[in-house]
Amino acid sequence: MPASNATSRFSDRVENYVLYRPGYPPEALHALKTECALAPTHFVADIASGTGIWTRTLLENGNPVFGVEPNPEMREAAEGLLIGFPKFSSVAGTAEATTLGHQSVDFVTAAQAAHWFDRQRARREFVRILKPGGWLVLLWNERLTDSTKFLRAYEQLLLTYGTDYEEVRHERTTSAVNEFFDPAPFQERVFGILQKFDYAGVEGRLLSSSYAPGPDHPQHVPMLRELRRIFDDCAAENRVAFEYKTRLYFGRLT
Repeated sequence: MPASNATSRFSDRVENYVLYRPGYPPEALHALKTECALAPTHFVADIASGTGIWTRTLLENGNPVFGVEPNPEMREAAEGLLIGFPKFSSVAGTAEATTLGHQSVDFVTAAQAAHWFDRQRARREFVRILKPGGWLVLLWNERLTDSTKFLRAYEQLLLTYGTDYEEVRHERTTSAVNEFFDPAPFQERVFGILQKFDYAGVEGRLLSSSYAPGPDHPQHVPMLRELRRIFDDCAAENRVAFEYKTRLYFGRLT
């Protein structure tokens, strides 16, 4: 996929992304503190930081964070949402060209993003900006697709109406994590997280996805009609649940 497409495909999804994308469980940050000795004094480059969902977790830990984001709409949203954190620096850059200084950070993180990167070029850039012995941290919220009636129906909806869902779904790309670390070893930790939504929330969650047809697409209205049917069929107390596994990968780059 061209880098320009990967960068721009969320431009019209920002509002829904902010409102309806899941955060990350506190166990993920705790793992970095216990396994990688992450301390508030460590400088972090959060790559493809988007609207700042993971960035906020790091800032709340006290870390100075460079939020490196190529998409101007996403970057502007993060600047507004994180305005109360003086240790936040918004950077117009990419995983392959961050603009950050040589050996300037202790950690490089990428949440819900590394599957969009040019892996070899991004790895070289991470090695360049990391201090010796620095850590690379990759994490994804992987939506479960077969654990409930609702999630099975929602998965089928994406397969039916998604514009390029099968090509970009990150559940297939986490298997490439080794390419970012090789030859360095890395470790994996897995945690659970849950979101519960009414219908408006489910619709917003769907429309935050880059592969959901937008309002001008002929499949948009049929997709939402089917979403409403699924919700009405599966909801309990006017709510349905999205279940995720948060997959956390970390290691020192060499």
